[in-house]
Amino acid sequence: MSDLSRRHMLSLGAALGLVGVAGAVPAWASAATGTAGTAAGADPWWVWDDEIDGIMASVLRNGQVPAVNAAIKTWVDNNDPLPAGLPPALATWLGKVNGLPSWADRSKLRLAADFNRRKDTYLFMLYGLGSGIMSTVIPREAKSVYWSAGGADMKDRAAKTFTFGYDLSELTAYEPSGQFLVTSNKTRMVHAAVRHLLPQSARWRAVADEQNGIPISNGDILVTFHSLGTYVHRKLVDWRVPMTAAEEEAFLHMWQVAIHMLGVRDEFIPKSWAEAEAQSGQVLTPIMAPSTEGKELAKDLLGLTAQIDLGVTRGFLNEFVRYALSHEVGDWLNLPRDYAAAALIRTGWPAYIAFREGLLPVMPVGFYMFDQFIRTIAMLFLNKGASGKTTLITIPTGNRPGA
Repeated sequence: MSDLSRRHMLSLGAALGLVGVAGAVPAWASAATGTAGTAAGADPWWVWDDEIDGIMASVLRNGQVPAVNAAIKTWVDNNDPLPAGLPPALATWLGKVNGLPSWADRSKLRLAADFNRRKDTYLFMLYGLGSGIMSTVIPREAKSVYWSAGGADMKDRAAKTFTFGYDLSELTAYEPSGQFLVTSNKTRMVHAAVRHLLPQSARWRAVADEQNGIPISNGDILVTFHSLGTYVHRKLVDWRVPMTAAEEEAFLHMWQVAIHMLGVRDEFIPKSWAEAEAQSGQVLTPIMAPSTEGKELAKDLLGLTAQIDLGVTRGFLNEFVRYALSHEVGDWLNLPRDYAAAALIRTGWPAYIAFREGLLPVMPVGFYMFDQFIRTIAMLFLNKGASGKTTLITIPTGNRPGA
């Protein structure tokens, strides 16, 4: 796929992707097993991002959001100087956090970037029709997204938030010429603003069960990591996509650095895929469930595909969601069955992967259909970024209208 297609391939997954839900704390997570644990016994669902939370609350109260958004508009590349014109406290904070952690391994990050480039077809399908739709059956995440400002216009939200996924996956993500360090810090600022704004929504408070009434804790971000990184890794294994041990380790390291950059304490970050699977099994799988908000978001996201010619039926799309997630999730979202499409996907998708990976000598029946399906969904949000330029991440000033 082209860079432009890859930039859009992550739209659906990123559209809902940066807040999560709570669950039990794994014993190993509260024992400071991470790279630089400093808060042994801390509960990640009672840990937020105190310094930037206080700063952004002040920015919002003082009406400084327009000035901050104007200042960060041209701050894009990792090697760009910090923007001028920011409130002093915000400028000081950015000066402290705008860089890689000391434990980051650049060789692993570069290997992960190359892996992303070579496996982008599968990553697109998993981030888009897997993680993106999974987020609608994570109740806290769905409710937080729905009642925040972006929930009122999912197409616009997707266009604004795919930047995180693309910038994380591009070849130069962590290099000076890349953009992920800047993007992650902007996202962290947005999270802090939402933590201040969302509790002001009576509609959100009526359905929320967050600790202390504050969304997007360290635990929430970890759960979202599992709906993205851990889920994608597991499906790549299930789909028998060839990966070396070094590539798997590098892919994990990319995500470890990413969630650190979002403010998650190092002691909570899984050190291996085995630890990630253990944590995911405790905090993500048991709490997946339908919600009114989640059903509406899924309807909006899947409905966006009606605007383009996928080259397949809506039944095929619904069945691929079921294939990527489960029939239980499909039933929660009331996705109508198409048994013919289900049979085609069950046999055709493994053959498609095998042929692409050079494991099948003859092109399978249906190869071009799967290929077209992938490429057309990648263009779903093309009208929001036809120039190929990164969509701006901006600080919100309110919640969903009427919330």
